[in-house]
Amino acid sequence: METEREYKPTVAVEGLRFPECPRWHDGALWFADYATQEVLRADLRGHTETVLTLEDVPSGLGWAPDGRLLVVSATARRLLRREDGGTAIVADLAGLVEHPCNDMVVDRAGRAYIANMGYAFGDPEAQPAPGPILLVTPEGEARVAAEGLAFPNGLIITPDGGTLLVAESHAARITAFAIAPDGSLGTGRPSAAFGMSASGEGQITPDGMTLDAEGAVWVASPGTQDVLRVREGAEVVQRIPLDAVPLACMLGGPARRTLFIATTGSLDPGAGDATGRIVALDVEVPGAGLP
Repeated sequence: METEREYKPTVAVEGLRFPECPRWHDGALWFADYATQEVLRADLRGHTETVLTLEDVPSGLGWAPDGRLLVVSATARRLLRREDGGTAIVADLAGLVEHPCNDMVVDRAGRAYIANMGYAFGDPEAQPAPGPILLVTPEGEARVAAEGLAFPNGLIITPDGGTLLVAESHAARITAFAIAPDGSLGTGRPSAAFGMSASGEGQITPDGMTLDAEGAVWVASPGTQDVLRVREGAEVVQRIPLDAVPLACMLGGPARRTLFIATTGSLDPGAGDATGRIVALDVEVPGAGLP
């Protein structure tokens, strides 16, 4: 059963364009800005610094076990590692997929799960098509781990390391995959299916998401312009409406009780009204799992 919004989000970071893939790491909020092609880090006072600038769109963020930053180079279809003075290629994924990559989650062993859009998203002539999840080992070996997903987007690994949750934006569902000891994925099963609206009105479109310690998922829904707290089986237990388009969210802060929400004025990173910011509010249940 839904509950009304209890808190009003406040602005945590301003002056952005198209913030995506927020992560809480090492006492700071990290995120990518698609429009400026930067990876940034912000403290709790909202002060930001540019960590990395790519010649491509940076997407999913994560960290290797040794602490080095991993970044998805979306249109080049590469996984990069931050090195002194620049980046190194961990894996070139162009031989596995033809279309841009999307979000990523890195497990504690350093294995990276990377979503692929499946078609030329952003091209008005392109027809939506299923996309895969790619798996990259710490040694840089890459393979397809799962196929046939409807625009795979936000990714979560549960605290026990045994389940990968994937937001399928075009299917209005969150899908769960069992993770084998070698990192392979089992057959997907629906974890939360929101149903498809014939008119599109009120359609939940799961995007970036984060897990809490009760097993509920906070998920950004650009289609309804709010963020939802969802339990297994698609029970919406809290809904936070916003005055901008939410792209992703992350539970962080010192106790992981602060919900950071990346928003923008347009779903087109190149649009003039793509004015982004990150808003935040405190919640009762702390974050859990990865990222």
